[in-house]
Amino acid sequence: MWSQAKERWVGLFHRIIPFYQAGGHFLWPGRCPICRESILPDDEGLCRSCWGDLAGAVSADYCRRCGRDVSVFGIVGGKCGHCQEIEFEYDGVIRVGSYESTLRSMILSLKFSEKTEFAAPLATMLRQAMTGVRLSEQIDMLVPVPLHWRRRIKRGFNQSYLLAKRVKLPRIPVSTDLVRVRHTKRQWDLNTAQRQRNVKGAFAVRKGHPFAGKTVALVDDITTSGATLTECAKALKQAGAQKVISVVLATAYHD
Repeated sequence: MWSQAKERWVGLFHRIIPFYQAGGHFLWPGRCPICRESILPDDEGLCRSCWGDLAGAVSADYCRRCGRDVSVFGIVGGKCGHCQEIEFEYDGVIRVGSYESTLRSMILSLKFSEKTEFAAPLATMLRQAMTGVRLSEQIDMLVPVPLHWRRRIKRGFNQSYLLAKRVKLPRIPVSTDLVRVRHTKRQWDLNTAQRQRNVKGAFAVRKGHPFAGKTVALVDDITTSGATLTECAKALKQAGAQKVISVVLATAYHD
């Protein structure tokens, strides 16, 4: 597990998160930013346990319609058993992994602990997820899920915007012409129906937007019920977007 995790993900952290050089480890051992265990220079930024956890979180097959973990044999007509009867406004999901273990810790550290240094490696994971399914060849622009201005001021940044800016796909711009026009409650303690009501009509596009006829990658950190992504996609399609694909770091399960 360790060798596979290191081979797959070591490049994501190389020269991104600063750590002590080899000589300094003898006096001041480096610490894993996730669990604070001591690490060596050869560990490349995370301890072996966290590398293994990260590999486990990103290794599962998933439904490209809703993002849930599912075997490739559980897909019928492009949908898994969970989303067979569900209609989404967006046209599919590309994700990095499940909202668990090291991936979850990295997202929470970025979002709530102001560890913005995690934005670059997480964005690199997003880029690899997109290029792995050749999505980068289809999209015209990246659009981060917006925060309301009150929450953005309180947090100091929009994590979805940081991720979108750092994905750095050649010739693909980032547009901030999707905006949140209504301040809403936090979603995490609401059930699915409440989540849908909470964000209904909460998004709109600016005048002079560039979305007409475009294929848009809608960027966010986590999706649970899909309610926020659905409302964003609805606003984009009403503005003329031809296709909206949700690109997220992790899928969480509300049920």
